[in-house]
Amino acid sequence: MRCTACPRRCGTDRTVHTGPCNAGDLPRVARAALHLWEEPCISGTRGSGAVFFSGCNLACVFCQNHVLHDGKAGRPHTPQQLADRYLALQAAGAHNINLVTPTPHLAAVRASLALARQNGLRIPVVYNTNGYELVPTLRALEGLVDIYLPDLKYVTPALAARFSGRADYFDFAGDAILEMYRQVGTLRLDADGIAVRGLLIRHLVLPACVDEARRVLDFIAAHLPLDTHLSLMRQYAPTPNVTQPPLNRRLTAREYARAVDYCCALGFSNVWIQGPESASLDYTPNFEEAW
Repeated sequence: MRCTACPRRCGTDRTVHTGPCNAGDLPRVARAALHLWEEPCISGTRGSGAVFFSGCNLACVFCQNHVLHDGKAGRPHTPQQLADRYLALQAAGAHNINLVTPTPHLAAVRASLALARQNGLRIPVVYNTNGYELVPTLRALEGLVDIYLPDLKYVTPALAARFSGRADYFDFAGDAILEMYRQVGTLRLDADGIAVRGLLIRHLVLPACVDEARRVLDFIAAHLPLDTHLSLMRQYAPTPNVTQPPLNRRLTAREYARAVDYCCALGFSNVWIQGPESASLDYTPNFEEAW
């Protein structure tokens, strides 16, 4: 079968070779463990059951999980093995199953979720994505995903091309986020403040890119309710391979404050913000210790 799961529509026969996302026939899992470094409503007190897949359909120059991009990290998993991972994480106390960059492995992910549900998976499923998605792909997930956790990285094509290699990023991400909202609606939390269903949109504020953050927030305000849950992230920290301005430095306090102030001025009522301590590579998972 030739892959058309993401906006690249590369048509790669992954039984023969990998596609531009570096994914092969079977998904490779680089880490499956309780993860405490998501938003509080996702990680909770016991951790999110994060399953990190290798491979990605973007090429973000600043990616903190860049070791996963070549698709070689981790071990191949069949759908049944994935389902077993989810059930083990549930047994370990995970608040949810958090699928990180799952779209290159769409068929296996869908099959694994169906198997896990048949065998007792009860906790919510989080679809943790870079936002570069096709609406038909998301519709194929309807009923399997409880919480969508997308990035909305850019609106401007030039920035998307410069930093992630895809000038058409927003052409697809904007429509994808509206489809996610159609499926699951505004984020709902239980009595303990843990997410059970809905949409939580992330935006990483980048150095010298406050105006882009404003454009992203303008789009959300124009197309979704103001009680939409947002995560306005301050956590950008340059990896050693990033040496060119403006991404070779952390965000300043003033830059982040300007983004937060604009978000509040638009009237958003459910916004997660971060302190300066979040801008650290110490929060990047150690994939070498995954197993």
